[in-house]
Amino acid sequence: MKKLRISSADMVANARQRIQEVETVDAIGMIDDPDVVFVDIRDIRERQRSGFIPGSFHCPRGMAEFWIDPESPYFKSIFADDKRFIFHCASGWRSALTVATLNDMGFDAAHLKDGFSSWAKMAGPIEFPESK
Repeated sequence: MKKLRISSADMVANARQRIQEVETVDAIGMIDDPDVVFVDIRDIRERQRSGFIPGSFHCPRGMAEFWIDPESPYFKSIFADDKRFIFHCASGWRSALTVATLNDMGFDAAHLKDGFSSWAKMAGPIEFPESK
């Protein structure tokens, strides 16, 4: 097998050195802050299976760069709001890479350091989708 120039773990470590990370306990304390938007980049099946942070906005990881860009045909107006955006995934790896890229684009965002799994372990509030 061909060795990669950089591993995914190294990419995450490099991203974490240059982005703002929010500890879970601090994030739980922000749940009722109207100036904070939690952005869930997990797959829709993860949200259905594990639940989600109440009021969080779902933005699939593959669309983040396009949804935050006002010049993109896929732009979502929520990202024009003057809010603090905290992105998260399950463990903090995908969100670290995503936030590093968004910051490189000039979008101000942070990420939930240890992801949704830590949120659930620390008994942060969780909602589940309604059954169809």
